[in-house]
Order: sequence, then structure tokens, then C-alpha cells
Amino acid sequence: MWEIVLVALAAAIVALWLARAVRRWRGSYRARRRAARAIAGEDRAAALLERAGFRIVARQVRTAWRPTLDGEPVELELRADYLVERAGESFVAEVKTGRDAPALETAATRRQLLEYHVAFAAGVLLVVPERGAIHEVEFPGPVSG
Repeated sequence: MWEIVLVALAAAIVALWLARAVRRWRGSYRARRRAARAIAGEDRAAALLERAGFRIVARQVRTAWRPTLDGEPVELELRADYLVERAGESFVAEVKTGRDAPALETAATRRQLLEYHVAFAAGVLLVVPERGAIHEVEFPGPVSG
């Protein structure tokens, strides 16, 4: 009787360990696949931007931004995909791949672009290499009444 209990317990432990290992492998596989798609998308976006007459000033450009919380500055570092120029105007270019992220209707994308607009004090481009599209995003002031 004890032998059956011990075998069942050992089998349960092995099954749990295997399930955990498979979850970790699947998660890291998805992350690697997503990262590879993003890197390939950024490379295609660079070519797309250059063909459209933009000069790439910097890749993975970082800036320090210091909004305040109750009067106390909070130092944040932001990193955008590209800083580009065309006709003397500077833009932050954010590359989005996938199904949902490239849409301004996606709250996270919209908020990220607005944050870049404020922090970098530049125009904003949403680059969707899978569609061969470069969209200039403009944020209007408050709507009254």
C-alpha cells in the first residue's frame, strides 16, 4: 500500500516539475519570438523612414524626464525607437508591430506616444513596418465646451 502512495506522490512531483518547465519554455519561446519580430520590425522601419526622406539621428534614444508628484520630482528614463529629422523638424518615431499595438485606439500606444510628445518636445511618428506605413500623430489641445 505504501509503495503505491510513494509512487503516486513521486509521479505527481515529476508531473508538476514538468508542467512548470514546459510553462517556462513556452513563455521564453514566446518572448524570443516577440523580440525577434520587434527587431526585424525596427530594421524594416529604419529603411521605410529613410525612403520617406527622414534622417535617422539616433536609435533607441533615451531621455530623462522629471514630472513631479506632490511637488517632488520623479526621475524617469524614456527610450524611443528612433529620433529622426526631416526638413529641419525633429520627430520621435515609435515602431509598432503586431495586430493591436499599431492602432491609436490602443490606449497603451496612445499614452506612450503622448508621453514621448511631451518628454522629447518633438513631433511623433507611429511607424507600422508590416503595413509600410508612417503616421504622423498630432495631439490637439483641450476641447472646450
